[in-house]
Amino acid sequence: MRAMLKMKTLFSLLTFLVLAPVLIRSLNPSLNDDVLGLIVFKADIQDPHGKLASWNEDDDTPCDWCGVKCNPRSNRVIELTLDGFSLSGRIGRGLLQLQFLRKLSLSSNNLTGNIRPNLAKLQSLRIIDLSGNSLSGSIPDDFFKQCGSLRVISLAKNKFSGKIPSSLSLCSTLATINLSSNQFSGPLPSGIWGLSALRTLDLSDNLLDGEIPKGIEKLNNLRVINLSKNRFSGSVPDGIGSCLLLRTIDLSENSLSGNLPETMQKLSLCNFMSFRKNLFSGEVPVWIGEMKGLVTLDLSGNKFSGEVPVSIGNLQWLKVLNFSANALTGSLPESIGNCVKLVALDFSLNSMKGDLPVWIFSSGLNKVSLSEKNVGVRMNGPSGSSSGSSFEMLQVLDLSHNEFSGEIASTMGILSSLQLLNLSRNSLIGPIPASIGELNALNVLDLSENWLNGSIPIEIGGAYSLKELRLERNLIVGKIPTSIENCSSLTSLILSKNNLTGPITVAIAKLTNLQNVDLSFNSLTGGLPKQLANLVHLLSFNISHNHLQGELPAGGFFNTIAPSSVLGNPSLCGSAVNKSCPAVLPKPIVLNPNSTDSTTGSVPPNLGHKRIILSISALIAIGAAAVIVIGVIAITVLNLRVRSSASRSAAALTLSAGDDFSHSPTTDANSGKLVMFSGEPDFSTGTHALLNKDCELGRGGFGAVYRTVLRDGHPVAIKKLTVSSLVKSQEDFEREVKKLGKVRHPNLVALEGYYWTQSLQLLIYEFLSGGSLYKHLHDGCGGNFLSWNERFNIILGTAKSLAHLHESNIIHYNIKSSNVLIDSSGEPKVGDYGLARLLPMLDRYVLSSKIQSALGYMAPEFACRTVKITEKCDVYGFGVLVLEVVTGKRPVEYMEDDVVVLCDMIRGALDEGRVEECVDERLQGKFPAEEAIPVMKLGLICTSQVPSNRPDMGEVVNILELIRCPSEGQEELV
Repeated sequence: MRAMLKMKTLFSLLTFLVLAPVLIRSLNPSLNDDVLGLIVFKADIQDPHGKLASWNEDDDTPCDWCGVKCNPRSNRVIELTLDGFSLSGRIGRGLLQLQFLRKLSLSSNNLTGNIRPNLAKLQSLRIIDLSGNSLSGSIPDDFFKQCGSLRVISLAKNKFSGKIPSSLSLCSTLATINLSSNQFSGPLPSGIWGLSALRTLDLSDNLLDGEIPKGIEKLNNLRVINLSKNRFSGSVPDGIGSCLLLRTIDLSENSLSGNLPETMQKLSLCNFMSFRKNLFSGEVPVWIGEMKGLVTLDLSGNKFSGEVPVSIGNLQWLKVLNFSANALTGSLPESIGNCVKLVALDFSLNSMKGDLPVWIFSSGLNKVSLSEKNVGVRMNGPSGSSSGSSFEMLQVLDLSHNEFSGEIASTMGILSSLQLLNLSRNSLIGPIPASIGELNALNVLDLSENWLNGSIPIEIGGAYSLKELRLERNLIVGKIPTSIENCSSLTSLILSKNNLTGPITVAIAKLTNLQNVDLSFNSLTGGLPKQLANLVHLLSFNISHNHLQGELPAGGFFNTIAPSSVLGNPSLCGSAVNKSCPAVLPKPIVLNPNSTDSTTGSVPPNLGHKRIILSISALIAIGAAAVIVIGVIAITVLNLRVRSSASRSAAALTLSAGDDFSHSPTTDANSGKLVMFSGEPDFSTGTHALLNKDCELGRGGFGAVYRTVLRDGHPVAIKKLTVSSLVKSQEDFEREVKKLGKVRHPNLVALEGYYWTQSLQLLIYEFLSGGSLYKHLHDGCGGNFLSWNERFNIILGTAKSLAHLHESNIIHYNIKSSNVLIDSSGEPKVGDYGLARLLPMLDRYVLSSKIQSALGYMAPEFACRTVKITEKCDVYGFGVLVLEVVTGKRPVEYMEDDVVVLCDMIRGALDEGRVEECVDERLQGKFPAEEAIPVMKLGLICTSQVPSNRPDMGEVVNILELIRCPSEGQEELV
């Protein structure tokens, strides 16, 4: 019976699809073919932003519709351009009605399915652009059999697979073919070489293989050929030199081999040539100097050997020259000095020898350049030789990983545009020239792994744009100059394995963007400046194997610094080196944040002229006793106050419900005001629950939560706020609560209403019976634990709820597992959102002490008053939550002699290649590693110390949806 019903449904659907155009025409006979076709096309797609709202089937003509262009004489549609409209769905048959269509452009949308119907049959069509969608499947071999006058076809950035249809060679008018960034496989159809009108051929980033077929010389009009990022093998066809109009040749990232064809020297118009990452061998051909139009020449990542030909100096227009990662020998020819427009010069990872080419930094090349970039030429003496550099435009100079020797020229400051200088891994000697300070545009300076000596020049502060400074593994002596503080953009400072002496200057603490510092294996002395604790972006700070002494800085990164980063400093003290500092009392005990109450205290520095040091167990016992006493007193006082206020309020509790947020008519000081956002449940039966301990569900930073049942049987959760002294005025309170009441999402706990008196404020939420995520993760017993699928769905649902809050300009501030509730169907619902908006001001102390009550979820910017608190603090808390869900461990675990921070533990495991071991042991053998590991990496990215490095929640949702790849056998993991 069910099968027959299914067949009937399918038959009805097919009938509708076949007869829809006929039915529409019969219902509205005035519809012309273009209106009909476009309306049928629109019926097959989704338009989330209403871009096609102007498309009305009652119109006589579609010429005024958005994205439509008509011939002014015939009023027939000639262009349909809907690029970037966020359209989804499939391309339907309606477009076949547009018989006069010349241009169809649907790029940068979310269209799916294949490209049937055969749009190439439209005889008037000149341009088809479907790039940047999610179209898939193979293209039928006869798709282009009747391609009419087609001139441009672009299917780039989709998911097409299979072979390139051979019928493409029948489109004799084609000028542009772009099938890049798909999954096309198999050989390149040789028939393409017969398209004599072809000007641009881009098949890059596919899976094409085999040899490039011969016959390319037939393409007399070819300007651009891009076959990069495929699997082509064999040699480059000789005929390529006959394509005299070629301007761009990109055959990079294949497996091509042999020598470059000598015929290519005739390509005098070619300005871009890249054969990067192939298997070419032999010497770099001398004839390459004949290709005088070259602007970019990239032969990196091959097996070229021998010396660099002198003819390179003939390339007067050359801007980018990259011969890195080959087997080149000899020295750089001085003729390169003639390439006055060079912007990037890269000969790294070769075996070149001889002195470092001084002429690169030279001021006496006897060449006067009057190009637009070098009009300010200076003359030197009567000879009239130029004292200006031929390389004033040079931005990248990378000669690393060779065997260059000699000193770095003292005149290097003339490279005024230089942004990257990498001379690492050579055999350079001598000092670092003071002229380094003249390189104001320099971002990266890497002189590591040489034999440089002398001190770090004080002029280094002049290179104020530096972001990365690497001088490790040299023979540098002296102190770290205080002028380093001028390099305020520094993120990496690597000075390890030198002979540096003196103290660590406080100037380093002024480099507020620092992320990675390595001063290890030197002879530094003295103490560490306490101001280093203010470096909020630090990810690593290695001072091991020096002669430092005193106490480590307190706070920030240094509270969790790895012991390996401070080893080899016998006089250092602090928890990281497991050594108490003299004359310093033990630090106050930090109680487990998962307990109901927590207190911190300190021992007086002098009690009876004797210093009393108690054991940890004694301190815990004393602290616990104090907590109990204070708790009993506080509860007694609160109960008395609550009973008094509740008895007054319960009598005055008056309904004022309705969708329009109507107000209670009562104005007496002792009466309360109840607002329900929908419906009119009787609330009176639930007031006794507010004083009934048995109905309490839990307590948080804002107050206690109770369960009660309304007279109609509807259960609700009521949060009784205990921050009354901080809550805004009634007007501000109601305005903010109503905003929260309008926020609706399947993964958010719904706010159903509120109650206000001067002394009592209640928030009324929907009741969820499944308990909190914290309970499911940490209080489960036996075999009752969350499966991987359940955990992933919880992570994804939580991410979606936070993304929705951020779109509504609401920051949660308090994301943690106890604030994620599970409903009866296992879906996550985030609660306690936006409550910080009820406070008169977002004071960091209040946020950290009241709201962010759970240690481990708090973003580091809470500790720095100069850093703005944004929704990125929610992203940090979410990242911690992700790691908690995957591992089943609390954000901070308190051991007998240690404190384990979850983020640090997983980051360390990732570095050691054992991150898979961190997954909850209850899931071992029952989770897909291809999902779990990326999810943990995402969690680590979200917990970046730098807020700008964290993704926003919308991006997090997209990443999670990409990670979730359903596969066969998934059911076994449930």
